[in-house]
Amino acid sequence: MTVSAAQADMRYGYLGGAAGVFASGIAWLAAGIVALAVSPRGAVATLFFGGMLIHPVGILFAKLAGRPGKHSKGNPLAQLALEGTIGMLLAIPLALFLALEWPQYFFIAMLLIIGGRYLTFATLYGTRVYWALGALLALASMALIAVKASAATAALTGAAIELLFALQIFRLARRETGAPS
Repeated sequence: MTVSAAQADMRYGYLGGAAGVFASGIAWLAAGIVALAVSPRGAVATLFFGGMLIHPVGILFAKLAGRPGKHSKGNPLAQLALEGTIGMLLAIPLALFLALEWPQYFFIAMLLIIGGRYLTFATLYGTRVYWALGALLALASMALIAVKASAATAALTGAAIELLFALQIFRLARRETGAPS
């Protein structure tokens, strides 16, 4: 399988990644709402546990959109997806450590962690929109630090960025019809 065929398989199976980005945006939105209505620490727990549901919910969204929600067996990019996930998981304890003292920094750190993860999606899906998504999340985190943003503002910023990009990625993915050969 060529790299471009592997990328096409990933795009087809996961709706270009739009389903997962949308699921992630929903988790960020829930955390923002909890930060406003309950507490910043409750919002940390919401994003942490909601983050555990992103992949299965993303698969469900892909299936609801008529895609398989998986890649073909033997796709060589599956290992890159796993490695990127492990890298992200290894960075999350640092964000959780920050949350013990400064819950708002958990969200800012997570924007950087997730932004870095999305950069690998440019290769995984063969789509440069993920460079823009990763860069915007990183830039947003820097701006949020500069303005000393609250946990709610940081979480809602992450939600807005991800939900807007999910719509754009969905539009791109819908242009590709049919399974790759």
